[in-house]
Amino acid sequence: MLKSIEISGIATYDSTGIAISDLQKINFIYGPNGSGKTTLSNLIAEPASPEFVSSKLSWKGAPLQTLVYNKRFREANFRQRELKGVFTLGKASKEQIDEIEKLKVDQTEIKTQGEGLRVSLEKLKAELGSLEDDFKEKAWHNLYKRYEIKFKEAFRGTIASKDAFKSKVLQFGSVPSDEGLTLIALEEKAKVLFGERPQTLSSVSGLVFSQISEIEDDKIWTKKIVGKADVDIARLIQRLNMNDWVNEGRSFLEEGETCPFCQQQTVTTEFRKQLEEYFDESFAEDSAHLKAQADAFNLQAQNILGTLTLLETTQEGMPESKLNLDRFRPLLKTLEALVFANRELIQTKIKEPSRSIQLKGLKPQLLEIQDIIQAANQEISKHNELVKNFDSEYKAMVKAVWKYILEENILLISEYQKRRDNLEKGIKAINEKGESVNKEWLRLDREIKEKGKNVTSVQPTVNEINRILRFYGFTNFQIMPSPSSKNYYQIQRENGEYAEETLSEGEITFITFLYFWHLCKGSITEENISDDRILVVDDPISSLDSNILFVVCTLLKSIMKDIREGNGNIKQIILLTHNVYFHKEVSFADGGNSARNDRSFWVLRRNKKITSIEAFGQSNPISSSYELLWKEVKNRHQISGINLQNTYRRILEHYFQLLGRTNTDKLIESFSTFEEQTICRSMISWINEGSHTIPEDLYVEHPESQLEQYFEVFKAVYAQMGHDAHFNMMMGLEAN
Repeated sequence: MLKSIEISGIATYDSTGIAISDLQKINFIYGPNGSGKTTLSNLIAEPASPEFVSSKLSWKGAPLQTLVYNKRFREANFRQRELKGVFTLGKASKEQIDEIEKLKVDQTEIKTQGEGLRVSLEKLKAELGSLEDDFKEKAWHNLYKRYEIKFKEAFRGTIASKDAFKSKVLQFGSVPSDEGLTLIALEEKAKVLFGERPQTLSSVSGLVFSQISEIEDDKIWTKKIVGKADVDIARLIQRLNMNDWVNEGRSFLEEGETCPFCQQQTVTTEFRKQLEEYFDESFAEDSAHLKAQADAFNLQAQNILGTLTLLETTQEGMPESKLNLDRFRPLLKTLEALVFANRELIQTKIKEPSRSIQLKGLKPQLLEIQDIIQAANQEISKHNELVKNFDSEYKAMVKAVWKYILEENILLISEYQKRRDNLEKGIKAINEKGESVNKEWLRLDREIKEKGKNVTSVQPTVNEINRILRFYGFTNFQIMPSPSSKNYYQIQRENGEYAEETLSEGEITFITFLYFWHLCKGSITEENISDDRILVVDDPISSLDSNILFVVCTLLKSIMKDIREGNGNIKQIILLTHNVYFHKEVSFADGGNSARNDRSFWVLRRNKKITSIEAFGQSNPISSSYELLWKEVKNRHQISGINLQNTYRRILEHYFQLLGRTNTDKLIESFSTFEEQTICRSMISWINEGSHTIPEDLYVEHPESQLEQYFEVFKAVYAQMGHDAHFNMMMGLEAN
């Protein structure tokens, strides 16, 4: 069944167009001439036509065959010598018809079952589509957006669209990976692999400090360097603890007898001899060794500090440095302080060899610095290995990133996959069931067509059309089987002459409709006689007498009755008309005009060359032609000025002239002043001009101000004639 119609971009339908939704089994569309009814019927007849590229039909279930009665139908069937025959079950016995009807009932049940499966399938597909869209959005935000800045390179080629990224997520989700890096490790590795292609780094020179450690461990620093103890003068020097003072004064001892210590003439040959014996060879050797170790310490310390300071400066200028400068710098500062302190101690020892000193150990600091350098070299080795195997490492890194983000979202992915698998299984099961149902429907359809083919005939259509023609006085022509073509008709006079060219417009319309009515019941081909279909009837009573109008109404109402009761193969009807009387008659059903849930009403309007539509649901908007005219007045802003002129004229003529026996002169004379009479006369001339003359080719729309001015005059006529209560009633206004 047809569910909705959308039409735009053609004839009086602008680019916005109109939509007719919630179509029922029986549908009435009223509209004046030129409002777009025929265009609408042409759309239903030929929706694939290029002229309807901006329009569409929506079906509830599978599309059905459409039979459309309009101007094109009349021209197509009655502008030729012969008419195609309409097959009906004319030769069928009651048993044969019952058998076909039973098969059609079975086919309808199968179709209902298939429709239920289709609804279930659409529901599952909608759920699957919603699931896919929801997962696509979550994958985009939870996986890509969350890690875009850190690992964007890993997503290269997958972010052209959200659909592409979702596909990649599901693809990577099935790829095993042995990588299991932490987020911090991934970020560090990404700095190398996801930036500019890295270059090989030189390792940091190792730190050698074994020699300075040996110097630190020398016992000379703790040894008290003093003279020979068995010399007479030794007891005095040692008792007074002036070994270093005497040793230093020796350099001032010159030839002569003056003592450099007391400046007395006390230096004798014996005194010189005892000093020389006290500061013997052992003392000299220890002193020399002390001096040598002090020089060696200073040299080694200077080299180590120079090397480490240069390393610090060099690494600071390297963005890719692997040296932990945050740890290295304080250790170097501490080392420099220790070296300075040891130098002070060594200077003291040299000045006072008899003093025992303990150097501050540099080894713990140097070991820590050495660990930092070794750690840097290990990182450099890893870096260089990455550089060496960059392409393979890059691919492994991409896998590792994907593995990490997928594991972070494993619940999201697994829930999606579980729901998707269940929905796909459901869709597969319904499709399989649907195939079985479709095969059974086709089997029944073939059987119906075969049985119908054996009992069909065109002669019953000929007989019935001729019977109706005779009954309503059309006796000067009839339908006859064509003598030259099987299953074709001709319209002939009693003398056998071909009559189509001499038929009146009313006769053509009536016979055309009779032909269409029988076509609805049958088919042009034997095989399609039982096919389900919908009907569209556009103004079937043009040029017909009033008595024939009742015949057409009766035939259409019989179709509507069958549709309501589910009899026959006609499932839906859409009736379009501009004739109020016909609309009232054909929509009057079951002895009343109350609302029914199996039918709907619409009214088409045309204003400023643009068609619009108003839906009235189950309520019939047309109760009488007079009421309809007043509805046009109430909706005067939505219709053209020419239609409004005709509406005013018909209302005034019906109410004042036909019912009130009052002519237009009395209407004018009801106004008291000459000016008011002139305005009324102008309004009457205006409405007569719009109703009885043909507009110029160059159409000029009436100004809004003029339309409102004449509406006020129209209203004033009722007030002047004492019928303002009637005006208020028809306009739906409260009485003052």
